[in-house]
Amino acid sequence: MDYVAPTSDQILAISVNAGIAEIAAHEPFAAASPDMVEAIVEGIGQFAAGEFAPLNRKGDVEGAKLADQTVTLPEGFAKAYHAYVEQGWNAIAGPPEHGGQGLPFSLATSVIENLGSANMAFTLLPLLTVGAIEALQHHGSQGQKAHYLPKLISGEWSGTMNLTEPQAGSDVGALRTTATPRGDGTWSIKGTKIYITWGEHDLTENIVHLVLARTPGAPAGSRGISLFVVPKFLVEADGSVGARNDLRCAGIEHKLGIMASPTCVMTFGDDDACVGELVGNENEGLKAMFTMMNSARINVGNQGVQIAERALQQASRYARDRIQSARAGSADKNPVAIIEHPDVRRMLLRMRALTEGARALLYYTAGLVDRGALGISGAQARADCLVPLIKAWGTDIGCEVASIGVQIHGGMGFVEETGAAQHYRDARIAPIYEGTNGIQAADLVTRKLGYEGGAVLTSLLAEAARDAAGYPVLQSLAQDCIAIAGWMSTDASLDDRLAGSTAFCTMCAVAIGGAQLARQAAALVGQETVKAKAKSVVTRYFAQTIAAEAMGLKAAATAGAGLLYELDSAVLAG
Repeated sequence: MDYVAPTSDQILAISVNAGIAEIAAHEPFAAASPDMVEAIVEGIGQFAAGEFAPLNRKGDVEGAKLADQTVTLPEGFAKAYHAYVEQGWNAIAGPPEHGGQGLPFSLATSVIENLGSANMAFTLLPLLTVGAIEALQHHGSQGQKAHYLPKLISGEWSGTMNLTEPQAGSDVGALRTTATPRGDGTWSIKGTKIYITWGEHDLTENIVHLVLARTPGAPAGSRGISLFVVPKFLVEADGSVGARNDLRCAGIEHKLGIMASPTCVMTFGDDDACVGELVGNENEGLKAMFTMMNSARINVGNQGVQIAERALQQASRYARDRIQSARAGSADKNPVAIIEHPDVRRMLLRMRALTEGARALLYYTAGLVDRGALGISGAQARADCLVPLIKAWGTDIGCEVASIGVQIHGGMGFVEETGAAQHYRDARIAPIYEGTNGIQAADLVTRKLGYEGGAVLTSLLAEAARDAAGYPVLQSLAQDCIAIAGWMSTDASLDDRLAGSTAFCTMCAVAIGGAQLARQAAALVGQETVKAKAKSVVTRYFAQTIAAEAMGLKAAATAGAGLLYELDSAVLAG
């Protein structure tokens, strides 16, 4: 089916939740005028619908192909990507000194959202490049910035993140890739990385790999990790592309979904001639990589919104067109469109409430990132607290909404021809990569909960309770979260906190996301429009149903870890 950009709701979220007018009042972002915001959101929506969306099904069916160590994409991908670069969409938030437009992250978020709703697998290419830009911008040398940032910001080159190894999984500290000095200021890189998204492809002139490795004598564990920039083609002193580096794609994974996104096994230094440059200081690679991962985690939360929006649109259209059965209790016994049946309406309203609630939380987080970049006191700490919420809950929402979309299609949702199954398959990776959602929840209760003695998260929740005035269930949920945060901080053991972390993460996300949805509804009060009425209904449904369900997680959040360890591991595993 065709993708239609939800431009009106995106502009509302950018205005109300991100607070773009306040952000644009600061000189670095002064260009983000209302006219500019509208032009960007409308423009990228039209571009995504016209260029990326038509390739979504084709990419799923044909997928990325590996032959002779080269990955190729289906016909049409190169043309669409080159149009994306030529129109400047990749450069929206890039620093002006390196060719970027210097606009707020909130607007770049709308670019990624529209592209990803149109074609999630394809959009992973620019999404990973954004992370590489962040890492080099904050930790690279002046020479590295001059060599790499202009082409990465334009999109002429793409970037990757190389953390995971076959034996390490989520334990980054167990990596074995090595970096040895070459005597000329560069390093010899040797090792194997897995799950490297867009690690090899034929759409850009160069691929800039950011690789974690160990230097000689480095401390054990995560304290001994350094970050290196390792390009597919070496970069000459004048910035031009030189000889091929000693790295290659040894294979691509056969996956459940995102078929058009090549997930590569990358080998470095098979011929002992792979050249890399140290980014930042030795043994500080994890700090630099987390800069990249924080950006990526917000954008993966964005993917949850993306796939939810696409599944919602497809299910809504099917429900309007599918005629089946008379409405129960109606005197008219003629069959009606299934959207007239109460349970289908329930599913559609749930899909919409979850999608719009997650979008509100996404843009609220993006707005705080922009305020952090401006140096506004407390903004970055707030954004950091929201990262695990939008990543975990946002991607869970993507899976749930895509699943409901299959359900609305009935039997036709379980066959591939309708495309509903593709959304479900594509969505499932998002809760896994860039740190599983369990890791996000653990991050919330072990690190973010302690920010400023708990004051950062508590202030977010207290503000949510105020913003949810008129929605008593949402207010009660926010108060429950504050109470649980206090218990976890003072009385709970580490195991107790971790045992309740996923439930607590969901509760906090629903409370804050629901409050942001309430802010949208409040902004439309007094308008006699279909949009205002729809937002009111969606918000009330969210508060009465989604928030009520989240309140039911309090018992799980505070149950502690005792019951989890009553069975021996062998018995538990069967």
